Amino acid sequence: MATQKNIIDQIFPETLKILSELIKFQTVSGTSNLKLIEYCEKILGKLEATSFKTFDETKKRVNLFSTITGKQKLNGGGIILSGHTDVVPASAKEWSSNPFVATEKNNKVYGRGSCDMKGFIACALAVAPYFASQNLKKPIHFSFTYDEETACQGAPIMIRELKKRNINCSICIVGEPTSMKTIQAHKGCYEYSTHFTGLAGHGSAPDKGVSAVEYAVRFINKLMDLREVLKKRVPKNSVFTPPYSTLQIGRIKGGLARNVIADQCVVDWELRPVVPEDGKFVNESIETYVKDFLLPEMKKVYPKANIEKEIIGEIIGFTKEEKSAAVNLVCNLTGDNSQDVVSFGTEAGLFQEIGISTVVCGPGSIEQAHKIDEYISFDQLKLCLKMLIDLKEQIAN
Repeated sequence: MATQKNIIDQIFPETLKILSELIKFQTVSGTSNLKLIEYCEKILGKLEATSFKTFDETKKRVNLFSTITGKQKLNGGGIILSGHTDVVPASAKEWSSNPFVATEKNNKVYGRGSCDMKGFIACALAVAPYFASQNLKKPIHFSFTYDEETACQGAPIMIRELKKRNINCSICIVGEPTSMKTIQAHKGCYEYSTHFTGLAGHGSAPDKGVSAVEYAVRFINKLMDLREVLKKRVPKNSVFTPPYSTLQIGRIKGGLARNVIADQCVVDWELRPVVPEDGKFVNESIETYVKDFLLPEMKKVYPKANIEKEIIGEIIGFTKEEKSAAVNLVCNLTGDNSQDVVSFGTEAGLFQEIGISTVVCGPGSIEQAHKIDEYISFDQLKLCLKMLIDLKEQIAN
């Protein structure tokens, strides 16, 4: 009978091979991930997995949901292994090696997405044949989504399809990089772009134009005031660090030259609420400020002036539960009963919202995610493989 170590040793080379292939797909958020999904679907298809796909409006970005039932036909329940396929941009000139070519060095795999989070996807795909060979009591599902890095745009579409098809799953493991620690909660993540339209003119006559940049600055100042208010709205028994909701400005872009009144400007900003009420508070407060102060002043000079908020995404938080089947399962699998929370957002809250017990646990450190020379260690990949292989004891006869 094969030992756990023997199984890991057999599967690990395939894990590295799959990870290398996944890194080659340049699935930067907002670009097509079709080829990567076709690659994953082919692997799972050979194992007689049943699959469906959901697309964005352009049909260039796609989610994949596949189910393996093992040697017997099973209906209902099961455990989801969830990962996103998109990565953040990478500039080749800043990296020590090509970011889209896997490089193995010092027992690490370097490459964009190696840690966040193609490492987990590679582990799940490498273990899939092992699951398919078992007499499973519960199905294993594979959920691979697009554009998680840009406010979880893909997952809600896939989840709607799950509900439509009445696919009821009991547990979801979201494999974001947590150094294989069990994460039981995280803040929400609301992302916005606010667009300012003013009136261009010569810099020598600022009173005859409407500077989109200057009104954007006033808008930002108001957000900064609200940020200070949020620090005083700390919920009782907050489990987060910092314990309050945070707000930050990511980018401001507008204007043509220093002597031209800017007629366009955009402010990219985000809010990470610890409770939904804080999200409502900030949005209502800034909208009142825009409606009662900024817009009337702008329109007094230029009636067509405008301020418009674009919602990039509003990711709900992942809430700590007193009794979580998913958290307990992963703690049992890893042998680590410590349970933590994080401030970064994931798709976990979306699965939790439809009644699936959810946990975040995956290989690699968040400290490597989104960084130059991103990597994942062999040890972390093997710990993930161990967790997934041990999962068999929970779902197989």
